[in-house]
Amino acid sequence: MKRAGLTIFDQGAPGRRALRIPGSDVPTEPLNKLIPEGLLRKTEPELPEVSQIELVRHYTALSNKNFGVDTGVYPLGSCTMKYNPRINEETARIPQLALSHPFQGEELSQGNLELIYDLAEILKAIVGLHSITLQPAAGAHGEFVGMLLIKKYFEEHGELDKRKVILLPDSAHGTNPASANIAGFTVVELPSDERGMVNMTALKERLNDTVAGIMLTVPNTLGIFEEDILEIARLVHEVGGFCYLDGANLNSIVGRVRPGDFGIDIVHFNLHKTFSTPHGGGGPGAGPVAVVEKLAPYLPVPAVVKQGDKYLLDDDRPKSIGRLHSYYGNFGILVRAYTYIRSLGDEGMSAVSGNAVLNANYLMNKLKVHYKLPFDRLCKHEFVLSGKDIAEGIHTMDIAKRLIDYGIHPPTVYFPLIVPEALMIEPTETVSKEELDELADAYIQISKEAKENPDLLKTAPHNMTVGRLDDVKAAREPVLRSPKKN
Repeated sequence: MKRAGLTIFDQGAPGRRALRIPGSDVPTEPLNKLIPEGLLRKTEPELPEVSQIELVRHYTALSNKNFGVDTGVYPLGSCTMKYNPRINEETARIPQLALSHPFQGEELSQGNLELIYDLAEILKAIVGLHSITLQPAAGAHGEFVGMLLIKKYFEEHGELDKRKVILLPDSAHGTNPASANIAGFTVVELPSDERGMVNMTALKERLNDTVAGIMLTVPNTLGIFEEDILEIARLVHEVGGFCYLDGANLNSIVGRVRPGDFGIDIVHFNLHKTFSTPHGGGGPGAGPVAVVEKLAPYLPVPAVVKQGDKYLLDDDRPKSIGRLHSYYGNFGILVRAYTYIRSLGDEGMSAVSGNAVLNANYLMNKLKVHYKLPFDRLCKHEFVLSGKDIAEGIHTMDIAKRLIDYGIHPPTVYFPLIVPEALMIEPTETVSKEELDELADAYIQISKEAKENPDLLKTAPHNMTVGRLDDVKAAREPVLRSPKKN
């Protein structure tokens, strides 16, 4: 038992191997000549020396210490983490899909291409837009694609030198500024008003013919629907700009309202969020981008098209921004999303958004008595509390760390920045009332502990393998521990 908390480097013994593979029969000399002398390794890498069973046991033990959607509630605000139905995994593992090779050609890929084509048609219908690409690998990748489409449009119309500004509400999704900036735009922030929505006065003041577009998150990261969305779209279109919608929070409106109907020109999907595939650990993901008709010529190639009964990859798109991903994106995620949508149908999709909103409002109303709620109004899929002044010397990070002792993954903290000491909570639509009550009880108990025994929070967590880590030092001074050989 004493070995359970050790790193993999502390286990095993010299000479142990998890497996042995035959030596290479390919001469290494030609390869070595291609690599500069200074980059060639002079000594063997210091890798762990463990048997296969030690390796399996070690990582199984680590997995049992993790928080995940299969082990408990995971109310991570903004980035939906909800249960992934196992039927999605089963279909993604069908050999004809999972083992198909991207180089096998169109004739042998008709099933894959049909699935991509049908999913594209479904997603277009969900958001009410003209065309779509399923290539982008994640939400932020989709944002970047959207910005490149806007850039290409103005380049084609001779306005790129003038259209340099992307307007961005301070309640937008956190990756939006980077996506716009990397694409070459200047980001101008729009403040929120007292309702937690875009300040319309500030918007009107910043609108002119230098504006290429606005990036909106609807509902925004406060969990509030932009009630002025029709007016925002009208004003931006009046000056010749585009309206981009970050679809990260689509699970709160899916099946109930279509972004295309309220003036959106571009929207990306987070298939790995709204359509069920949990994306913890950085991936994989999928971020399809749907657009209005005048932006369709610029979408990435290849496009999947249908000619008669056949499905083809069309590269003949001279105005395209090019290819954004090897082959055609993260196909396994597309399979999962397709399965999820077809399993639920129209009524099921509406139930997703209904339950997401119901769960969030139920939990919010239970907690607002014990924590500050900066914007006390109907929320959608999530809400943001403030840990400010809950007790002397207690900060949001202390609350988050204490939640771990209750077996609950902490929410997103300190974001959005417009809320001091923010706690961003999204229970998701897959959480039951019993789980919501347990979650609320933990938060309420912690609020009492903060007042009665603040040191308990300041030194949390207490029942984990390790105590509180130095997050700042870990970020600034990352260390890969590898013991030297004797």
